[in-house]
Amino acid sequence: MRRMPGGWRRLALAAAVLAAMSVPAGAQGPGMAMPNASQMSGVPLPAGDLANGEISVRVVRGSVANNLVGQLVELHGGPATLTATTDENGRVQFTGVAAGTAVHAMVRVNDVQVESQTFPVPAQGGIKVMLVAPDAEMEARAAEDAKLAAAAAVAGMVVIGAQSQFIVELEDDMLQVYYLLQIANNARTPVQPAEPLVFVLPAGARGATILEGSSTLARAEGARLVVNGPFPPGPTVVQAAYELPYSGGVVTIAQPLPAQLEQLSLVVEKVGAMHVESAQLASHGDTPADGKAYLVGNGPAIAAGQALTFTVTGLPYRATWPRTLALVLAAAILGGGVWAAVSQGGAAGTTDKRRKALKGRRDRLFADLVRLEEQRRAGQVDDRRYATRRRELIDQLERIYSDLDEGLAA
Repeated sequence: MRRMPGGWRRLALAAAVLAAMSVPAGAQGPGMAMPNASQMSGVPLPAGDLANGEISVRVVRGSVANNLVGQLVELHGGPATLTATTDENGRVQFTGVAAGTAVHAMVRVNDVQVESQTFPVPAQGGIKVMLVAPDAEMEARAAEDAKLAAAAAVAGMVVIGAQSQFIVELEDDMLQVYYLLQIANNARTPVQPAEPLVFVLPAGARGATILEGSSTLARAEGARLVVNGPFPPGPTVVQAAYELPYSGGVVTIAQPLPAQLEQLSLVVEKVGAMHVESAQLASHGDTPADGKAYLVGNGPAIAAGQALTFTVTGLPYRATWPRTLALVLAAAILGGGVWAAVSQGGAAGTTDKRRKALKGRRDRLFADLVRLEEQRRAGQVDDRRYATRRRELIDQLERIYSDLDEGLAA
């Protein structure tokens, strides 16, 4: 493939598009993992939306979904210890703390003391910090989940999770197609489907690649993407890409799905009057993201064995007949030269040598012309350079054939 960015770039685009769409938290699909609150516990975060000298402390148990109300929070480090009780959102606010003061927050939940890192109060803005108390039930479940996840795989099924996205971008006369898939195992143990998941790519697809960040269970095999089990609990990330050449203003992509797609999310880069049509889209519209315009569509679940099918219209393209005509003319010129050279038997020795030299130069120029056409098709030469160089080669070939014709007449 000519240029295939890494999976991180596609994920950044997906995040930008989702942000632009303003997807509410409640719209998160099944299988989306909640943030690991324990990793955020006690870490101070600068907050420009807070007043100077303001410290906001939030207290939760186990996860960000479990706010703790009525907890006494202490702020140590200033001239005196400040205290406040968490509100219905599990938060307290300390105000007027002098800039440069080194402070830390502390709370005691069920005889367990939780403290933040010590941090200086900034001169501009405030600080937000979360204190996460342990949750015995959550920890016990996590330990049980870890034990189950390490067990032997059992027969089961997986789905293509709701956070999966299909992204199409435009490059010259080529579509760059990206699959950002989350293969979801909603069981607590590893599962092994009866057969590997095989994505047979659309007709014309080429250069299939598994992108960085994908699970080692995935591999590209020619025009197929294969994902083998066993699948661990939760999502298995598969990021793949391929090129799809086109030559007209309309392209239809049909991708059979080896497992149920829980929710359709389609993102197509928009250039000019491009439009996306699909009976499987419940809604779609234009969205700016990543400095470009995108056509974003969503739809309901698609059953295993059915195909995701959509048509992109209004694609920009260049007519290919001028290039084809040039190649046909060049071939005709070469054929005429060969006939002329063959029919000149019996010429003098010096004429033979000159004719051989001309033919050798002719062959080299024709090879250069063919190479130039190949470079043009591969996008390796710009239009101005292509036109100038092609004219030079044709002019030289015409002069050579003229010399060859004069030699035959002589």
